[in-house]
Amino acid sequence: MMLDLVKSPVISTEKTIRLIETNNQYSFDVDVRLTKPQIRKLVEEFFNVKVLAVNTHRPPRKNKRLSSKINYKRVIITISGDVILLK
Repeated sequence: MMLDLVKSPVISTEKTIRLIETNNQYSFDVDVRLTKPQIRKLVEEFFNVKVLAVNTHRPPRKNKRLSSKINYKRVIITISGDVILLK
């Protein structure tokens, strides 16, 4: 199922809290195989909202010595209206 590829919402940083309060943008960690259209469709169907924009990026590794690859990418989703997704 596609929803299993969404790892977790990101609400633990100051920037994400500010984005939620001011710009109606939410951050999620998703699997690297998901594309922007797939993420848009997934969020629109699951949360029943209109997605205006989907921005993605792969965060840098914390420790260069570790050879583990990052297996997620961070997604910032802008939605329309005054909808609260995360409580």
